[in-house]
Amino acid sequence: MEESVKNNPLASERIERLILKFSIPAIISMLVSSLYNIVDQIFIGQGVGLLGNAATNIAFPISIICTATALLLGIGSASNFNLLSGAGEQERACRFAGTGLSMLIICGVTIAVVVLIFLNPLLQIFGVTKDVLPYAQDYTGITAFGIPFLILTTGGNHLIRADRSPTYSMTCMLTGAIINTILDPLFIFGFHWGIKGAAWATVIGQIISGCMVIIYFVCFKKMSLTVDMLKPSGTFVKGILSLGMASCINQIAMAIVQIVMNNTLRYYGSLSVYGSDIPLACVGVIAKVNMVFMAICIGLAQGCQPIWGFNYGAGNYDRVRRAYKRAMQTALAVGCVCFVCFQIFPRQIVSIFGNGSEEYFQFAERYFKIYMFMTFVNGIHPTCSQFFTAIGKAKLGAVVSLTRQILFLLPLIIIFPFFMGIDGVMYAGPIADGTAAVVAILLAVKEIRKMDD
Repeated sequence: MEESVKNNPLASERIERLILKFSIPAIISMLVSSLYNIVDQIFIGQGVGLLGNAATNIAFPISIICTATALLLGIGSASNFNLLSGAGEQERACRFAGTGLSMLIICGVTIAVVVLIFLNPLLQIFGVTKDVLPYAQDYTGITAFGIPFLILTTGGNHLIRADRSPTYSMTCMLTGAIINTILDPLFIFGFHWGIKGAAWATVIGQIISGCMVIIYFVCFKKMSLTVDMLKPSGTFVKGILSLGMASCINQIAMAIVQIVMNNTLRYYGSLSVYGSDIPLACVGVIAKVNMVFMAICIGLAQGCQPIWGFNYGAGNYDRVRRAYKRAMQTALAVGCVCFVCFQIFPRQIVSIFGNGSEEYFQFAERYFKIYMFMTFVNGIHPTCSQFFTAIGKAKLGAVVSLTRQILFLLPLIIIFPFFMGIDGVMYAGPIADGTAAVVAILLAVKEIRKMDD
């Protein structure tokens, strides 16, 4: 083993301390990222109402697609950087980082242009209703301008963490979220801009976070990154796509499921006592709450990625196993806490996002208790997916990413409502969650046992 590799803290520092050092900033970054949507949802619910909440739910697939692109390029380039750094190939590692950064910018601009050109057709596909349409047009049409900065921030922060600067990565996200939180009430209530105010507050926060990422790679980076390395190369793009695909597929699958679910709720909601708008609004609120839980689990796994990837590349398999075990234990503990909260305090949680009719709260409570019933094991899935990506097992990561969303959940939310009406959507969730967790654990155990050989 090279001396530079042996002396790297990732190869020598205590596993528990490394997990805390890298995961806490990553968790805070993910929580802050979730706050962009949650803060908007809270202030829109209080200042605009049920139709405003439904509009953000309709726009949510675009946010998921942006995150998918950012994770594809950010995790893909950071995973390659970690593995090659662990193997002592610093120059090649930096070329992966440079290609990843340039692709983040190119893809961000491209997606923003597509959304602005095809805004109305996209909203129809996402399941918008007649009453919600004007709110969704205002919100999505404005937030599209922040897409390039959102993608650069989300993807670039993975590279900043890989460059051993987790605190700066956290600061990028935190700064944008604080600005968004301050501007939301000012624009919505002070300037009376309504849902447009929430959208502009989000965009401004995203722009500032994106600029901070650019400043890091210009002024503060530790990696030996040159301007020449920013030129995209087909070889490096292929390598990035290979290791980033699992996380991207998971997000794309989430977007597909969200679109199908919105249309299912719109149709079967109209046949129920709730109507179409109440289910759309409730599910949007609960999805944002679930983002907080998932942000903790995903942040934990993202913080462990440099530890897993570097030590796997260096052949330190015992450290890889120990880091995986600690991450899994933490994810399960967080899941149990959130399960208790979701089962005991659903009405109190939903009421944070604004008032509604008794039917609104009845649907929200039932959805929380049934759809989120397997929350205590839901941290297993992202932990295993990120683990496979970190050690270069892209195909296994993709399999884990696809199981819950596409293989199990998507068919169930289509089939169950035929027999159970709108309740079918609720019962599809825990069945898909439990089955996907079992598959993820079996694959992870098999891979870890291989390291003993």
